[in-house]
Amino acid sequence: MTRVGVIGVGHGRFGRRSDATVQELAFEAFRAAIEDSGIDRGVIDASVIGAVPEYHKQRSVAGVVQEYLDLNPKPTWLTEVACASGSAAIRTAWMAIQSGLHKVVVVIGCQKMTELSTAEILALMGRVGEVQWESVFGTTFPSYYAMFANRHMHEFGTTREQLLQVAIKNHHYGAMNPNALFRKEITMEKALASEPVASPFCVYDCCANADGAACIILADEERAAEQGDRVVWLDGVGCATASMSVLRRPHLVGLPSAQEAAHQAYEMAGVGAADVDVAEVHDCFTIAEIMAYEDLGFCARGEGGPFIEEKRSYIGGDVAVNVDGGLKAKGHPIGATGVSMAYEIVTQLRGDAGDRQVPDAAVGLTHNVGGIGQYTFVNLFRRD
Repeated sequence: MTRVGVIGVGHGRFGRRSDATVQELAFEAFRAAIEDSGIDRGVIDASVIGAVPEYHKQRSVAGVVQEYLDLNPKPTWLTEVACASGSAAIRTAWMAIQSGLHKVVVVIGCQKMTELSTAEILALMGRVGEVQWESVFGTTFPSYYAMFANRHMHEFGTTREQLLQVAIKNHHYGAMNPNALFRKEITMEKALASEPVASPFCVYDCCANADGAACIILADEERAAEQGDRVVWLDGVGCATASMSVLRRPHLVGLPSAQEAAHQAYEMAGVGAADVDVAEVHDCFTIAEIMAYEDLGFCARGEGGPFIEEKRSYIGGDVAVNVDGGLKAKGHPIGATGVSMAYEIVTQLRGDAGDRQVPDAAVGLTHNVGGIGQYTFVNLFRRD
């Protein structure tokens, strides 16, 4: 196996981007990544686009993005696994380089979501669950994750306040991130007073839909080494699946796919949970981050509530988690999310995160969930 390195990263602003088409959002991130890498676009062998096409009027998103970026006639293709589409694109590019077929591959996650109404988005997301036995009865993403939250509270005594501590932390760091949708801190009082969504969730337990794009450029070991100490290596990749129906899961207090994907990535990279300095986890709802602490081995099962309450996932704690604001404050343009996570980890490992910098960060992790845990990708990045 060759090592695969990240040689360039770029990120656009997440939000209600009525000022840009999906192609323009992709270009915003791509241009920044090209400038960051210092390469000429002529050395790019291929592109992989992470997006969920149902949210766009344009059916074949990869083609219009490729054309707008002036990358024709190089090959391009689309990856789609719901909210983990961006991480699927990263894994696909990693495999293309490992195979020897390509040496330099651009990965772009991009999504325009706000052209649809909230009701339309909820209906689309609800169909990620099993259509025959679940979504036909009106299940939505908030209701699915509310089941996880209620079970976690029942089994381990997790409290509403512990859930909302996740939102408070992520808004704290999101306020420092110029690319974040929500750039203001919140208090426990404000969060508890917000409108109910699906018990026990209120508005501040839930992430927001957004438009946006992020880009990373991957290269084989020979090409990446030319970047010197700027290169960040993608040394561990893990991916696993679970049943479409949550009713067939072994329990409702974590994601089996996340545990398996984490095991694969740790083993490949030769590190453990205790070695991770900074992590980006899929906090679509506050309970999702708490379950991620446990699934990834940052704490034992059932200890996620105290873990956030004791600020062990803040900078200066056991492991800094979602210090870019996470999905919760940064926003969740679903195709872009996994690539955005990788952007943040690379930025942290390079020491370029400014006020949000995790001191001496050398190992970083991304955890990106598709659907209600049907697909999970865990990637481990390292700075030599």
